Amino acid sequence: MRVPRVSRIVFVAGPAYRNTNGSIPEQARTNGDQQRSAAISDGRRWPAWSSCAGRDAHLAGGGALAPMGHRYRVRCAFVEVHELEIAGAWVFTPRQHTDDRGTFLEWFRSETVVEAVGHPLHLAQANHSVSRRGTLRGIHYAAVPPSQAKYVTCVHGRVLDCVVDIRLGSPTYGTHQAVLLDDVDRKGLYLAEGLGHSFMALTDNAAISYICSTPYSPAREYGIDPLDPDLTLPWPRDVTPLLSEKDARAPSLKEAEAAGLLPSYSACTAYYETLRIQAGRGQ
Repeated sequence: MRVPRVSRIVFVAGPAYRNTNGSIPEQARTNGDQQRSAAISDGRRWPAWSSCAGRDAHLAGGGALAPMGHRYRVRCAFVEVHELEIAGAWVFTPRQHTDDRGTFLEWFRSETVVEAVGHPLHLAQANHSVSRRGTLRGIHYAAVPPSQAKYVTCVHGRVLDCVVDIRLGSPTYGTHQAVLLDDVDRKGLYLAEGLGHSFMALTDNAAISYICSTPYSPAREYGIDPLDPDLTLPWPRDVTPLLSEKDARAPSLKEAEAAGLLPSYSACTAYYETLRIQAGRGQ
């Protein structure tokens, strides 16, 4: 289990209670020691505001915020943010507004990602795929740096999306986390550079759209077998996997490690910090 990182307190905030450099005012850092201690000891606790204005009022009164780190969550008017156990992977659950005309939601907001991740997700390429039931894509990743960060959402149907930690030296190396993406909750999944990504379509015509931080570069793209028995990814047993020839030929995680094809955790974390420094948010 990862120890919560408490060096930064992260939340989705408007400018009213921020310093000119975008940092959190000292009042919010120092006057809420008791609440902050409770949040650190239990990463699943967070102030449940009904709106961003309520959150800002909480800050103005000296309240504390849940730390960035293990099971970090924050809520405001338009989104709930949840960090997964694998560092660098986040789930964003948008608030949906439904009436007799239909539904409206923000499926991506840049400032939300910046507050959670610590740097912007630059839009270099936007992809869209439509898959028949059983289609299994991945595990895909790109060389670090610059690799490729992704923000993925399902716009039609349902997919089981897996984040795989393939960063050598990572505390969670070789593990995975599965997230159900569908057109009901309409969650978004952020994957940092260096993480492996794979998903299976659970319905016909399952459609996902995703934003990428860098363009596709075949020379820097790699894959790992999504059916690698050592990874034990939780694909449904009642669905026959349909893979491309390229994905079916991909090496196992052990084979990719032996061939020197995997990114290192140290290189990834150094690159994340470089991105934060460029955004004026480095340590």
